Amino acid sequence: MLIRSEIAQRKEEGCDVRGVEERFSELVEGGPSSMTPQLMPLWDELASLPVDLGFPYSEPSDLESIRKARPKGSRALYVGLSDEAYFDKVHGAWLGRCVGCLLGKPVEGWPRDRIEGYLRLGVAYPLDGYIPEVTPHPEGYRLHPTYKEAMRGAIDGMPRDDDIDYTILGLHILEEHGIGFTSADVGAEWLTHLPYRLVYTAERVAYRNLVNGLAPPETASHRNPYREYIGAQIRGDVWGYVAPGLPEVAAELAFRDASLSHVKNGIYGEMFVAAMISAAFSTQDIREVIEVGLSEIPEKSRLAEAMRDVLDWSEEYTDWHQAWEKVMEAYGGYHWVHTINNAAFVLLGLLYGGCDLGRSVSISVMAGFDTDCNGATAGSVVGAVLGANALPGDWVTPLGGRVRSILAGFSESSISDLARRTCVVGESLLSTHAQ
Repeated sequence: MLIRSEIAQRKEEGCDVRGVEERFSELVEGGPSSMTPQLMPLWDELASLPVDLGFPYSEPSDLESIRKARPKGSRALYVGLSDEAYFDKVHGAWLGRCVGCLLGKPVEGWPRDRIEGYLRLGVAYPLDGYIPEVTPHPEGYRLHPTYKEAMRGAIDGMPRDDDIDYTILGLHILEEHGIGFTSADVGAEWLTHLPYRLVYTAERVAYRNLVNGLAPPETASHRNPYREYIGAQIRGDVWGYVAPGLPEVAAELAFRDASLSHVKNGIYGEMFVAAMISAAFSTQDIREVIEVGLSEIPEKSRLAEAMRDVLDWSEEYTDWHQAWEKVMEAYGGYHWVHTINNAAFVLLGLLYGGCDLGRSVSISVMAGFDTDCNGATAGSVVGAVLGANALPGDWVTPLGGRVRSILAGFSESSISDLARRTCVVGESLLSTHAQ
């Protein structure tokens, strides 16, 4: 129920929800007839609750305040790439994103122990390739409905997935509106290209709000209990692709996109990913990539705290499983599609993956929860660091250089063509920035 999710969201934002929660429980006990007329006033009351004075975080949702709350950092990094080298890295990022997304598709939403159990049945733990199909299907291991197109030995190109739909749509937005696009432009492109029933959680609510005549940023906050979920974080990659070495620029583009559907840590997740990928064009040091990402989000946010925790745990523990236990202890209470816990699993893949594409995406997927999203983000970062020419063929070859999409006008695309078009936008942005 939406209002139950809103209670959880307001509690996470630092509000005292006890009174509202008690009254909601009484309504539930009274049955549907007692609930309906009182739910909206209860929701309005939730929306008006102040953040508790003792809440230790500062989490604004407007760009000016976000920038004031971020730590010191490098807003521009030296890249020095030739046109060919830039294309190779962008191509690598697109390929890495597809690889990680494809790897995680069959087990999306599964916790770590279920993933491990299934892989052991398939003699495939730890992962060193795409997930095999175990037949007959063991009880208790219901794979994602789209699993067949993502199983080892059955892959024929990159199948449709919302994680890749948004990356393609982001490129289209840049081509159609330029780097000065607005959140309203993003909304217009959603309505034109995205089928409503194939967007989820915060995006579906924002879409509904657009149809009902609301404008950003109200589309993100009105009756949207999913506003800090992972949906914006999965949309951040393309902004980094077109702003190599310019993390502040990448983060601003990500902010404009995220503000349509998310607030606070939901926005920060997209800015963090975009800035990390921007940095990945400049350095092969994964910790530096992460630090650059953190330099673009509020220092006293829950997301920044969680990412710093993962950095610390990666130094303390040599085995990613131990760090995973710490993540779950501290952040396991968030919903399985929340930004914060899933971003932590992305970092586990990056930090313990040794800048190896297969190992990085495998760890992010084996960690569980939103596996296709996390694998895609980890793969995108590593792909940008390494470039397409350095990616292992056993992971890349099954893609066949093709990606399918539900977006109107983009049913099937060449991955290398998407990369070339991305470079055209990126080179234009770099030229403008240099002036």
